Amino acid sequence: MDGYILIVDDDEDIRNMLGIYFENEGMKFLKCKDAMQAMEILENHNIELILLDIMMPGLNGMDACIKIRENFKIPIIFMSAKAQDMDKIQGLTVGADDYITKPFNPLELVTRVKAQLRRYKQYNDNGSAELLSYKDLILNRNSRQVWLEGREIRLTPKEFAILELLMQNKGMTLTVKQIYEKIWREEFFQNDNTVLMHISNLREKIEKNTEENYYIKTVWGVGYKI
Repeated sequence: MDGYILIVDDDEDIRNMLGIYFENEGMKFLKCKDAMQAMEILENHNIELILLDIMMPGLNGMDACIKIRENFKIPIIFMSAKAQDMDKIQGLTVGADDYITKPFNPLELVTRVKAQLRRYKQYNDNGSAELLSYKDLILNRNSRQVWLEGREIRLTPKEFAILELLMQNKGMTLTVKQIYEKIWREEFFQNDNTVLMHISNLREKIEKNTEENYYIKTVWGVGYKI
């Protein structure tokens, strides 16, 4: 697997135990103790699946799942001591792909993780249709990887989403408002510099060794285009 499994649970023993099992299977993973940390990790790492506890301090798993689903389609498996049918139904309703009750057999959980990863990859594997290219820049929408002159460039999920959007609309100028509302899925406010900041960071990564605006061009007073 190219990315990581993210284990989100406030119980350190569960995090460590699952880590041992995934390590034995040769699967890469990251661990954190609460949903707020999980949101940060999602922004900065290639996560392929999330194991999410429900009852955690601060942002609970249900609310976290709803927020994650605003931007990510990756599989989410709830791990919870809440075993009533209505709890499971609610978990699946807010966007989880599976639900396992505690205490659970770690081998069963690993099997469910593999099944979800296999299903997700099969569903999203559209071959060459997933490749977008421009000049020496190649983007794989399936694996969420980007290469520049044959060298892989590490992008955050938001940077990747912006680049993907621009490459999908090659030659078309997109306004800051269009980019923001498409990527963040919320109303844009005129003085918000979020898109500008992410474009700047993206340029720093993909245009470091080229002339200015070689890939992402600024259309002054309008927006950006590739």
